[in-house]
Amino acid sequence: MTVAQGRNRSAQTQLRVGRLTKAHGLKGGLKLELFTDDPDKRFTPGSSFSLQVPEESPWHGRRLELAELRWYNGMPVGFFVDVADRSAAESLVKAILWVDQDPDEVAEPDAWYDHQLVGLDVVRDGVTVGVIERLEHLPAQDLLVVKVDDREVLIPFVKAIVPEVDVDGGRVVVTPPDGLFEPLPDEPEGSVDPESADRDGSETAEQG
Repeated sequence: MTVAQGRNRSAQTQLRVGRLTKAHGLKGGLKLELFTDDPDKRFTPGSSFSLQVPEESPWHGRRLELAELRWYNGMPVGFFVDVADRSAAESLVKAILWVDQDPDEVAEPDAWYDHQLVGLDVVRDGVTVGVIERLEHLPAQDLLVVKVDDREVLIPFVKAIVPEVDVDGGRVVVTPPDGLFEPLPDEPEGSVDPESADRDGSETAEQG
């Protein structure tokens, strides 16, 4: 499953296509985590990316132009204009790359814009438990922010937890782990950790 790649900026015409994960070598290379099924299209020399970086980053508000994409042992490595050495590359680690997309372009499989997901019902075991309020795009993964009564629940937008997205039907189906939507029940008073019990029992036997 490809996580949501649309973002509610530039009139919903940007896609998140990659993340810069680690400096590679001494000449400004950066290892890439790809969020696109078509890297040959998105990462051609001259491609221009807007950057999602912290406000204090020297790259905040700037764009990045790809000079070349190479593959090393199956790992994509990007080389970018004005990123000439390892020090410059390290200043870009964790940056998320966005590209402008033609609104008429056919979307990639299992990819959605933020505005397509916001407002959808969240269904668990056939019951609507909340509504998607927004998405959070973090370096490691995307999160669905779900309004549940008077609180927000964060759901990792991954296939294992969100197996179905039905935009036309107005819903997403979730299979979250226990404790994500509701607190786990407290252990009864006087309950004993089985491992502790085993250890205590063994010590007693040895002492006896």
